[in-house]
Amino acid sequence: MNSPEVAYAEAMELIYKILLVVHLVSWAIVIGSWLTHVRPPIVVNGVFHGALAALVTGILMVGIASSSDAVHDPNNTKIAVKLAIAIAVTFLAWLGQKRGNQVEPGVAHAVGGLAVVNVAIAVLW
Repeated sequence: MNSPEVAYAEAMELIYKILLVVHLVSWAIVIGSWLTHVRPPIVVNGVFHGALAALVTGILMVGIASSSDAVHDPNNTKIAVKLAIAIAVTFLAWLGQKRGNQVEPGVAHAVGGLAVVNVAIAVLW
């Protein structure tokens, strides 16, 4: 029979993995939407929602990883860089969503480009 500590650790690991899936799908929404709207460069509503979901799930994952022994401790420097980029992407997506088809091309491309950078940091760092 499993002890309460083992059951707790397994639950935290499962929650972490579910959040990771939602996090990755959220970034896929941002990058996929950007790639499908390169010409003309616009920011569709789903981009903001995907960026916000990625930001929130990322914060939750760091909280679980920091407080649970079931998941490895995060690299805080890496997390700080990723958080800054995620906040920038979310803000730019919100700004682009408000402006609709009138968004500057630089804003639309910054959203997608920074999202790709954030994923690359996650994988390569």
